[in-house]
Amino acid sequence: MSDSPGPSPQPASGMGTMVREGGKLSLLTLASRVLGLVREMTRAAFLGTGALADAFTVAFNLPNFLRRLFAENSMSAAFIPTFSAHLAEGDDKKTREFLSATFTILVVAVSLTVALGIACTPLIVKLFGSEPVETAVLTRIMFPFLALVSISAFLQGILNSIGIFAPSGAAPVAFNVVFIVLPYLIAGPAGNAARAMAIGVIIGGLLQALIQLPAVLKAGWGFGFIGLRRALANPGMRKVMSLIGPTILGMAAYQVNILVSTSLASNAGTGAVSSLQYSLRLQEFVLGIFVVSAGTVLLPNLAGSFASGRHGEFSLNLGKGLKAMLLVTLPVAAFSLVAGKDIVSLLFKAREFGDESVRMTTAAFSFHMLGLVFVAMNRVMAPAFYACGDTKTPTKAGLISFAVNIAAAFLFVGPLHGAGIALALSFAAAVNTGVLLWYLGRKNFEGMGGALAGAARYGFKIVAVSAVAVLPVWFLEPRLALLWSDSGNRFLASGLPMAIGALVFCALALGILWIGKDEIVRSLARALARRFRRQPA
Repeated sequence: MSDSPGPSPQPASGMGTMVREGGKLSLLTLASRVLGLVREMTRAAFLGTGALADAFTVAFNLPNFLRRLFAENSMSAAFIPTFSAHLAEGDDKKTREFLSATFTILVVAVSLTVALGIACTPLIVKLFGSEPVETAVLTRIMFPFLALVSISAFLQGILNSIGIFAPSGAAPVAFNVVFIVLPYLIAGPAGNAARAMAIGVIIGGLLQALIQLPAVLKAGWGFGFIGLRRALANPGMRKVMSLIGPTILGMAAYQVNILVSTSLASNAGTGAVSSLQYSLRLQEFVLGIFVVSAGTVLLPNLAGSFASGRHGEFSLNLGKGLKAMLLVTLPVAAFSLVAGKDIVSLLFKAREFGDESVRMTTAAFSFHMLGLVFVAMNRVMAPAFYACGDTKTPTKAGLISFAVNIAAAFLFVGPLHGAGIALALSFAAAVNTGVLLWYLGRKNFEGMGGALAGAARYGFKIVAVSAVAVLPVWFLEPRLALLWSDSGNRFLASGLPMAIGALVFCALALGILWIGKDEIVRSLARALARRFRRQPA
């Protein structure tokens, strides 16, 4: 990568910029999540919830267990705050040296991990109840995805720190397109559809990195390999390692958490692992539309406020972020609890995905939706701690929720099978939220108490509004479903009742909030009206 001089972009700042850039990223993320749903629909059609589906799910999850340590977590907790500090200093040579040191250590670490993972695959797959031979084959194909996604996250960290979000939002779109297309093209030559999807994971991971690289180079932040000793001696790299060090214990606990949960599910019967995965993908669809984008854009903004000592602004923006999460996730969760079966049937019921698959996935989906708001709040609050250079508190919260999740999973998996794992995860997410809120309240930042109290009051209001709006849907939807139950067409039998219910729910909820003069809803309405007026006739 080039080390030539170039411009020195600064992080995006200001609430207006955050909202504008968040809007761009949200649109790209929405496209990605829609394609992600198509991806899961493709997987469901080819694999259903059978033995091959479980094998693919276990194999795909294994490299993903480690991606948070090398990718998302490293970038959020350590790289972005350190890179932002280098940008503030304005020393371009020092900054490029830091980038090269980080890139070198990252590539060495993930390469060794991938090699070790591939070598130990026969031992790893014994921890799970999925078909061992196919699981091992798929694991060895997909383990290099860890390296590709880690490099992609490094590039995303650079771009996000300088206020560029579009390439990072476009990268997952390419991944999903490749994943969707390849099973139709090479399922035969690959041996089966699962292996074709595994090859798609690798090609898609490579594209995720390649799409972002030109934007990084165009911005002037070239990097390359340097000597390992020189990389380790770099002060910025040492800062990254000191920041991420406390998170290793928490992330290790997180990985063991997922590993134990997956192992319990894989031994709870055929289809338990894959039904949980389909359900999680639906949850991630909701989170990805807005929550992930908000957290991504919020971190550099909060980091800038904290670095400048503007603690009141820090608290205000965090409070707004929490309210936005509550406005989105609470109504979605309420509607999903009532319409879950229709949602699952509409999206997945085809070919290998039959009535039993629908039943298993709906059960897991309902329990995952109970924890949606807590997962969303965690993804907004964690960046607040990272922006302050505090990686220890999210680690403490993670360790506590880890213990809760493991205990709850063992408790619930017996009576509820795979769905019990989903319930345990939601319960642990709620505990994690409580711990983070408690620690935020102790920081005594200007306006923090008021911001958290305001978010709590807003949450109770949205719960009440959602409860009122969902009642007509609860009454109407099963009666509407009976009208088209014999059609044999899932778009009529499930899609039409769900669409009518969604329209009724949204109209009631938004109407109540508008009459109640909800500021967020009215601000969105004003923004849409301004955009509409700017459109040419």
